[in-house]
Amino acid sequence: QVQLVESGGGLVQAGGSLRLSCAASGSTFTFNRFGWYSQAPGKQRELVAIIRSGGSRSYADSVKGRFTISDDNAKNTVYLQMNSLKPEDTAVYYCYAQTMFRREYWGQGTQVTVSS
Repeated sequence: QVQLVESGGGLVQAGGSLRLSCAASGSTFTFNRFGWYSQAPGKQRELVAIIRSGGSRSYADSVKGRFTISDDNAKNTVYLQMNSLKPEDTAVYYCYAQTMFRREYWGQGTQVTVSS
């Protein structure tokens, strides 16, 4: 059973930075997709950034140029470097992974709060 454990959330002032980490355990296969979603209060969960097994990356338009997704295959970990944070980035950030068999897994979520 795959488990995803996030860390790195917290409270930061606008313009600041945070780095989220998500460590995966229980999988011996490379994930098809590995990345981050966010869910703000009263809104649907939406894609923030994803890495595909071929190495390509996608970002939400709202974070392009500010957030960077990266991974460490040896550690089965994905990171999200968030710079120039804005109050509208405030949300719970969820780690997401999809295996080669199309099974999907979610982390418990980590709160990111950006004060103005």
